[in-house]
Amino acid sequence: MLGLDESIAGYSDGAPIWIVLAVAVLLGLRHATDPDHLVAVTTLVAGGQDRAARRAGELGLAWGLGHAATLLAFGLPILLLDRALPQAAQQAAETAIGLVIVYLALRLLVRWRGGGLRLHAHPHAHGARTRRGAFAIGLMHGVGGSAGVGVLIIASVGSTGFAVISLALLAAFTALSMSVLSSGLGSILAARPTLGSMGTVAPALGGASLAFGVWYATAAWSLAPYPF
Repeated sequence: MLGLDESIAGYSDGAPIWIVLAVAVLLGLRHATDPDHLVAVTTLVAGGQDRAARRAGELGLAWGLGHAATLLAFGLPILLLDRALPQAAQQAAETAIGLVIVYLALRLLVRWRGGGLRLHAHPHAHGARTRRGAFAIGLMHGVGGSAGVGVLIIASVGSTGFAVISLALLAAFTALSMSVLSSGLGSILAARPTLGSMGTVAPALGGASLAFGVWYATAAWSLAPYPF
């Protein structure tokens, strides 16, 4: 969705500082809705028994904090030193994101096949569904998105100081909005109608996520079109 990000960032060209900061906040809120982000977090939330909104929000926040950490770690050198990750490193990060989505999708399908998503199934702990696991997945996602976001901020903000503040706001509001989105997903998945139809929802979601992850990994190397 780089085109949409460019349109949003364009509002900060020559604008007062409060407009620039507002645009950074809006970019952060929008960034959480990237298809790869949504697919990863949806399968992460759906892949276990504790699907309550609070638990989902915790996982989403941990994911968002990991994403924010690498967004700052790799975005700041772009802003301060005008140095970005090599293209090969960016492609490797995007490939890894695709593989993580494939893993989450397969894990969801395996749990569905094993009856682990039934309404009264006994819950088990899984690494990816811990806050630490979600944080690690977020770290990987942040690497993939840092270059494009950093370049957008440089292009739209004249002052380096304001650019750094804008990047920090973007990272913070990406984490916040992902937590809110995950809470909403958790509420939907915890609802009785959804739980009752999990036998249908899980394989459909897992299959679609699996296809998306394979496509995303191949698109990183221009082997498939990337319209976002």
